This record gives sequence, structure tokens and C-alpha cells, in this order.
Amino acid sequence: MTTPAATLIVVDDDPEIRDLLADYLGRHGYRALVAEDAVALRGLLATERPDLLIVDLMLPGDDGFAICREVRRDGELPIIMLTASPDETDRILGLELGADDYLGKPFNPRELLARVKAVLRRCRPRESSIPPARARVVAFGDWRLDRVTRELIGADGERSALSGADFTLLQAFLDHAEQVLSRDALFDLTRGRPAPPLDRSIDVHVCRLRQRLGEDAQHSALIRTVRGAGYVLAARVDVIA
Repeated sequence: MTTPAATLIVVDDDPEIRDLLADYLGRHGYRALVAEDAVALRGLLATERPDLLIVDLMLPGDDGFAICREVRRDGELPIIMLTASPDETDRILGLELGADDYLGKPFNPRELLARVKAVLRRCRPRESSIPPARARVVAFGDWRLDRVTRELIGADGERSALSGADFTLLQAFLDHAEQVLSRDALFDLTRGRPAPPLDRSIDVHVCRLRQRLGEDAQHSALIRTVRGAGYVLAARVDVIA
């Protein structure tokens, strides 16, 4: 059976960029739709079920940050943010708001294509792709993780869905429990490529994951900071099912 093409929505107020990306992604097997702003995007989301959004940060009306907030409030749709701003604060804020990846303008469309493939691999798991030897549910600290549904399960049994980026980072920690992982190692494990020089996005993702686990974003007993070395999941991981 043929796998249906992933649907992508490119949100950019520059018509040349929109058309160029839609054409390029379409030639590489994706169903690419376009929107010039948040209003047009909402119209598409009313009728479409995209697999990923590619959102420019600087948009008229509601900007990329506002779109990211709105999308995260309503679900876990993956987002790649595009930004022409050289300010690292904008990229960090985008990640804190739930973007799964970012790419600075100008960029090579081939790099965007690689980012799209990587995010979709992380965010569109299929049960058949999970190795048989890997348990579906594991416990760590006061939490359990259902690897198939990508849900965190609290001590009270309440379930909450994880975004693709949060799930992938937690998975890296669980697969290397009680091992110190450098920022570069975590970047490679979660993004599948070496970290750019001076990139601090892993710190942002760790802070966000700590908050999802009910802990302080900067100081956590579960995901500990090892000064000068990286981070460590300070808990044993037990197989539940």
C-alpha cells in the first residue's frame, strides 16, 4: 500500500518564497499548501489536517510567535519556524513556545527539506516502527511514558500528550538513563545532525521538558545539570508493559 504524502503548510507573506517552497517540496513528494498570514492559515486548518507547518516569524497581523502559541494551545502539530532575525532571543522564544525546529533566512531549500524529513520522522511514529524489544510503557521517577501514544502518565493516572520535540528528548534520556549526555550528544540524538556552533536550543528544550515533568525549569532533581558536561536523567527506568 502506498504511504500517503505528508501535507505541509508554508506560512509566509512573501509570495515568491511561498511559491518557491511549495514547488520545491511538491517536487520532493509532499503535498504543499500555502498561506500568507495567520488568517489564511486558520482557514486552511478548518478543512485540512496537515502533518507539519513551516511558519515565518515575521508576518503581518499575528506573527509566528502568535501562531505557535495558538497551535500549541490546540494540539501538537509540528512546527518549523523560519526567521531572518539574527537575534538568538527570537529563536529561543520560538522553541520555548513549542516550535520543533528553526531555520534562519536565507537558507538552502535542501536544508529545509532535510529538516522537514527529520521532524516528520520524530513526530509521525507508527507502531510498526517501534522495535519489538522496546517496551511500550516505561516508568521513571513518579512518571510513566507510553511510547506508542507518546503520552506522559502521572502518578494519578492522568495522561498528557507530548510534542514531537519533547518526546524525542525524553526518549534520549530514557535510552541513556543515569548517563551524562553532553549538549552535542543530545542534539545529535534528537536532531540527527551535529549541533551548530554556540547553539543553545538543547538548553531550551531541557527547560521545557523539566516543566512538563512538573519541575523547575532551571533546577530539576530528575533531569540534573552536570556542570561543564551536560545533563543526566537521575532515575532508573523500569519496564511496565
